[in-house]
Amino acid sequence: MVPDLPLNEVVAEKALRIFKRLRVPDLIGTPTYGEICEDWVFDFVRAIFGCYDPVLKARMIREFFLLVPKKNGKSAIAAAIIVTAAIMNERPMAELLLIAPTQAISAIVFNQAKGIVKLDPDLVAVFHIKDHVKQIVHRETEAVIMIVSADGDVVTGSKATYIVVDETHVLAAKEKAREIFIEIRGGLSARPEGFILQITTQSKKRPAGQFKKELDKARRVRDGELQLPVLAVLYELPREVAKDNGWKDENLWGLVNPNLERSVSLGYLRDELRTAEEDGPDALALFASQHLNVEIGEGLVQDRWVGAVYWPKSIEPDLTVERLFDRCEVVVAGIDGGGLDDLLGMSFVGRLKGRTGWLSWSRAWAHEIVLERRKEIAPELRDLESAGELTLCSYETQDIEELVALIAQANDAGLLPAKAAVGLDPEGVAQIVDALYDAGLTEDQLRSVSQGYRLNGAIKGTERKLFDGSLKHADQGLMTWCVGNAKTEARGNAVVVTKAVSGSAKIDPVMSLFNGVTLMSLGPEAAGKSVYGERGALVV
Repeated sequence: MVPDLPLNEVVAEKALRIFKRLRVPDLIGTPTYGEICEDWVFDFVRAIFGCYDPVLKARMIREFFLLVPKKNGKSAIAAAIIVTAAIMNERPMAELLLIAPTQAISAIVFNQAKGIVKLDPDLVAVFHIKDHVKQIVHRETEAVIMIVSADGDVVTGSKATYIVVDETHVLAAKEKAREIFIEIRGGLSARPEGFILQITTQSKKRPAGQFKKELDKARRVRDGELQLPVLAVLYELPREVAKDNGWKDENLWGLVNPNLERSVSLGYLRDELRTAEEDGPDALALFASQHLNVEIGEGLVQDRWVGAVYWPKSIEPDLTVERLFDRCEVVVAGIDGGGLDDLLGMSFVGRLKGRTGWLSWSRAWAHEIVLERRKEIAPELRDLESAGELTLCSYETQDIEELVALIAQANDAGLLPAKAAVGLDPEGVAQIVDALYDAGLTEDQLRSVSQGYRLNGAIKGTERKLFDGSLKHADQGLMTWCVGNAKTEARGNAVVVTKAVSGSAKIDPVMSLFNGVTLMSLGPEAAGKSVYGERGALVV
């Protein structure tokens, strides 16, 4: 996993000797890291320290990203690397920052680093341990190891030379994660010998915000798409292998668990999988993400909407709303929204000229209150706003005004049918209805679409059309996210997708798509033309 790099062998071997000599304080017999670690750890340690040029006093690789599942020794490795860095450090009064995901884990990591020092008489003479502030100070250089928590204000004007982030997905989910990483990287600019090491499992939720950016960058570097001084070591299955529960094949587990049968056993993973299967889809998703690095939203099919399986295969490249209007002979709109802490979703569904298939394009709006009440999805919403697929409204009526303007554009182009042109969830749409009337739509053009089990036909119809390729959609992260959130339950012979079933995850744009499919299934004709103009009247 670690490529053959042109390392400074003297420095690399010195660091590795130090690392191997350190003792593990929380294992019976306190063995050395050299005795309990696998070769992949040694390769990684050599790369981190061996890319240093002692003449230039600079590190050729400044950032390291290790993605490895739980129970593969992440926190223990992080503690040993930060101690090794303090021993190898040449800068007077250098700061070494180890960021743990929580207060509790920061205490564990500090005890790990403290235990490493206390088990070696030579290190006891070199370091002074300050328990009350979770700091370990080098007596000669006055370099200080600081163990801090992602729960608090981690970085303010960082001057750290060496930074180790334990569980990046936790830190990167914080509201100010972007600013924190800017501070961290900015502090390194004046310290060319320093490095940032991120050690993490996969996120417990769909990657979003700063974690998504960090992970995407690491993947692009690994895949050769991006040239940066970053070493990315990612223990994850290829997406085509992981999808559709392919990750359940235990023959693959050793590929992503490099410490299998050392710090984590096959039997333990089997038991955890059985327990997760009993506890339901959320537990199963958590098992897959934490023990096999399967990204949430990929590779998990239990209880999710069947259409999600075919969604990625049904993309229409470069489809915009303008191109949908140009290519379609008739267009309908579906709308779904809720309270102010929900999204307002709108989907156009258009029938191609010549009746060769359907196209869909969606958009969503949200108010700032969502970011406060749904902090867990705030990074995702920010990403979608940056992509231009979701609007975070700056004033009260912006969402309704922009939604109505889009529908009015289709109506003015003669694409909407004279009847049943706009399908709405009947709950809480009074303002939208009034605005549509003001924009020139008629009462006949608005249709209330019953929800719950009555939407079964549209749900299954959408699945079928995605399966056979007769429904194509725009390549939008908004819908990929919402489709992944959609969960189903059986009610009699019907399949139901509701917000209650899907939990706090947002599915409003998906529901708007189902509303649009309901109307398009009626076989509408655009108000601007008649079918008889093309084929003539049929006389029986």
